[in-house]
Amino acid sequence: MATKESVSSSVPLAEPSVAPLTAHDSLPIARRRSRQIFVGDVAVGGDAFISVQSMTNVPTEDIEGCVRQIGFLEEAGADIVRVSCPHEDATTALAAIVRRVSVPIVADIHFHYKRALEAAAAGASCLRINPGNIGSRTRVREVVKAARDYGCSLRIGVNAGSLERGLLEKYGEPCAQAMLESALSQSRLLEECNFENFKISVKASDVRLAIASYRLLARECDHPLHLGITEAGTSLAGSVKSAVGMGALLLDGIGDTLRVSLSADPVEEVRVGYSILQSLQLRSRGVNIVACPSCARQQFDVIEVVRRAEERLDHIREPITVSIIGCVVNGPGEARSSDVGVAGGGRGTHQIYVGGKVSHRFSGDDLVEHIVSLVERRAEELTSAREGQ
Repeated sequence: MATKESVSSSVPLAEPSVAPLTAHDSLPIARRRSRQIFVGDVAVGGDAFISVQSMTNVPTEDIEGCVRQIGFLEEAGADIVRVSCPHEDATTALAAIVRRVSVPIVADIHFHYKRALEAAAAGASCLRINPGNIGSRTRVREVVKAARDYGCSLRIGVNAGSLERGLLEKYGEPCAQAMLESALSQSRLLEECNFENFKISVKASDVRLAIASYRLLARECDHPLHLGITEAGTSLAGSVKSAVGMGALLLDGIGDTLRVSLSADPVEEVRVGYSILQSLQLRSRGVNIVACPSCARQQFDVIEVVRRAEERLDHIREPITVSIIGCVVNGPGEARSSDVGVAGGGRGTHQIYVGGKVSHRFSGDDLVEHIVSLVERRAEELTSAREGQ
């Protein structure tokens, strides 16, 4: 699959490390060793890049609305999109949706195993199921056969909010050991069917519970892991919880694909997902703006310039770092490690850096449009170089 952005896919694979970081720790994160599966043409696990997922939130039977939303998600960078299939009308619509989109589709299945069979036949690239929730071993074998026949992978989705009753009675409440036990028992159901083409998630809305559960699971199996802090909340609170939880795991080298769950536009989930990966230098897509919080030293309205620049640069897909600093205290230092940089200067004249070096001074009326023109030029250069390889 041709990647859409610069990817740090050559990081060494190793057992998860939780050694404390020092000021000199800028080496690539050592990824946990895992086997590799495919969701459509997107590799998950092994040495593949960490893929970013989201999920539609319009009724699946609204084919036009669903296709439109998937298009927005793909444009934002979603590698994989999940679609709910709670009833037969939804799986019927899924067949039409799959034909009209290019991104791999995961069918979200709960309880009714026939929905999984229908979704596989409809062209889903992956089925998200809880084997323990869909009935007898005979039904599990039927789902596995359908996945095998139609080339689907599976995701075992363990959630703290829907643990098996027996585990809740055993442990008294959702806990990391209960989450692990659920994941391993359900994975054994698939392995007994000689099916290994699956990944696992152990999500919780409690950040510390999710971290502990994933760390336990990472030590007990080599299946790819799908990261998430489920039901994280609003755009701000959910982004923070997701960054804390998934960031801790990613630093441990744990995680092969992820979804940020927000009570917001699903496109925001994709943007936050990339921001998390970009902050750890695991993936890079689009413009990364480094900006100061502004203070009395600022020589232009930093907050407004950053806001407008972020809006105007949303169309850029090449990995480009832009520093926007309001004064010369930290401006030159940040600019030297940026593709395009601005350091605010006195009397309305600002120093512009390109490629880490001083390029010229700018004293025009619209600093934002000047930044945009420089970034677009750099993006064209990167695109031409990449396409010429």
